[in-house]
Amino acid sequence: MAEAKQTENVVYVGNKPVMNYVLAAITQFNEGANTVTIKARGKAISRAVDVAEILRNRFMQNLNVQNIAIGTEQVQGESGTANVSTIEITLSK
Repeated sequence: MAEAKQTENVVYVGNKPVMNYVLAAITQFNEGANTVTIKARGKAISRAVDVAEILRNRFMQNLNVQNIAIGTEQVQGESGTANVSTIEITLSK
């Protein structure tokens, strides 16, 4: 049961403005989540770091960075397989 709850508290960062993802994370915390994981890959990694820092410095100063995990995924594209960097930033109250 705890595993299922953990997967619900994930914000996937893409090409939208940073504040959209900040609002999504704040909503998760306001709904009772104790931890939220921000995930991104490729060019969105810098945006994910921005989301985490804006949350910690402007909106919820009591947040702690619980874990940062980096990795690589293989993605199938038109020209074959490509390696794409990934990041997961876990924030907790």
